[in-house]
Formats: sequence, C-alpha cells, structure tokens
Amino acid sequence: MSDVSRTLALRVSREELVLIFITMIWGGTFLVVHRAMAWSGPFFFVGLRFATAALILACVFRRALADTTRQELIAGALIGLSIAGGYGLQTWGMQTISSSQSAFLTALYVPVVPLLQWLFLRRPPGVMAWCGILLAFLGLLLVAGPQDGRISLNQGEIATLLSTLAIAAEIILISRFAGQVDVRRVTLIQLAVASLCAFALMAPNGESIPALSPTLLLSALGLGAASALIQVTMNWAQRSVSPTRATVIYAGEPVWAGVVGRLAGERLPAAAILGGALIVCGVIVSELKLRRKKAAPEAPRE
Repeated sequence: MSDVSRTLALRVSREELVLIFITMIWGGTFLVVHRAMAWSGPFFFVGLRFATAALILACVFRRALADTTRQELIAGALIGLSIAGGYGLQTWGMQTISSSQSAFLTALYVPVVPLLQWLFLRRPPGVMAWCGILLAFLGLLLVAGPQDGRISLNQGEIATLLSTLAIAAEIILISRFAGQVDVRRVTLIQLAVASLCAFALMAPNGESIPALSPTLLLSALGLGAASALIQVTMNWAQRSVSPTRATVIYAGEPVWAGVVGRLAGERLPAAAILGGALIVCGVIVSELKLRRKKAAPEAPRE
C-alpha cells in the first residue's frame, strides 16, 4: 500500500465508514417510499413506518424507559412534530415527483438551517453559509425546471420544499437538547409522536386505511427497521464525528438516491442533474469554515 493510500485510510474512521454505509441506505429509501405511494396514502404510510421503528426501539431499549424525564418527553414531542411535518410533506410530494427529485430538493434543509438560526436564534450566517445558500438556490432553479424565465413548481415540489423547513427545525431542536437528554429515550419518543401525528393527519388529507397488501407491509416494515437503524447509528457515530464531516457525508444521500432511481429507470433531464450537483455542492460549502490567518508574532526588541 502506498503512503497516500495509508494516509487516506487513516483519515477515514470506523464511525465515518458506518455513516457512509447508512447514507447509502438512506438514499435508497426514497425509491421505496415513491413506489409505496401506489399502495397507500402518504400519511398512513409515514405513520406505519415510524410506528414500526418505535416498536423496534421499544423492544431494544425497554429497560431504559422507566427513567424517562419530563424534559425528555418535551424534547421528544417537539422533535417528533417536526419529523411528522418533514417526512409527511416529503412523502405527500412523492405522489407527483420522482424519488431523485425529492432527494435533491430535500437536501436543501442544510442551507436552510443557518437561515432559521438567524431568524429565531439571532445567529447570522457566515460567508461560506451564504455561498452554500446561493449554490443551493441556483440548483433549485434547475431542478424545478424554470420556464420562460420563471420557476415552475408543481404541488409535489412545493410540498417537498416546505418539508425542508420542518427537517431543518428538527436539526435545530436536536442541537438544542443535545447533551441534556438520554438519546435512547428521546429517539423512541420522537418516533412514536411522529407516528401518531401522521395517523392524525390522515383525516384532513382524506385518507382511509388501505388494503394491507404484502408489498405495502414489507415496505413499511423495511423502512421502519431502516429508520430505527439510521437514527440510532447517527446518534452513536456523531459522538466522535464532527458536524461538518458528518454533513459532508450526508450530502451523498441525494447522490445515492439518484443512482438508485437511475437503476430503477428514472431519468432526469441534464439541467436537473446539474441542479442536483449544485445543491450537493451548496450543502458541502455551507458547512465549511474560513480559516483566519494567525498574526505573526512580533520580533523581540533588543
């Protein structure tokens, strides 16, 4: 093995390799959700998906549930509401757009986070964050397919864009309660709340319980298990992986979704592919920091 290969191997930790694998699974879930919309309404499917994930974690962490605190209930409920809004709108949007489009548009939540922090926490975005926001916006224009100099967004794309606000709120809430709560209990609570909220949204959306076909049940059970695995693994890995490196890894999620969608027969126009690339670049750039040059030490006076 060459010195360069050894250096690269040393720089990628076990936790980062696990996150890369999880990101690949995450990207593949978009196509499963998109296909499941032929068998179920969006909110019933989201509710069933997260109910499965919550039941799996309840079996694994049942001994830790007795010590649940009031703060953990509040944190889990707030994060669960944002998850229900994010995944519910995202899944609703997949009724009219492809899984690849959904993945690229969903990735916009990363550049949106600095804007929400500026709005609610009075933390203005840095230079690189603004550059990332600009790249992501240009990518949005291309993915949405501008016509006659204006953005042409259908209902699915609008719903997916709104879902990024809820997902960004989820990220901010997780950061707000990080280190103050037990990850196992809060993860279980947020999944259970997300499931209940999704089921409650079935009535306003005019949904009824669909026929529980084997395809639908296998899709929901598989995604539920994947959601539980992804959530727990992310919480485990990010104890030692910096947020910047983790975000760069997560930026590959829409790329994997695009690859899976391509293999399944989805075809995006060249402009949309370029737009997706700009969104991914915007995600990465928004998490980079400019290094300031240290002032040179003054020479000692004689």
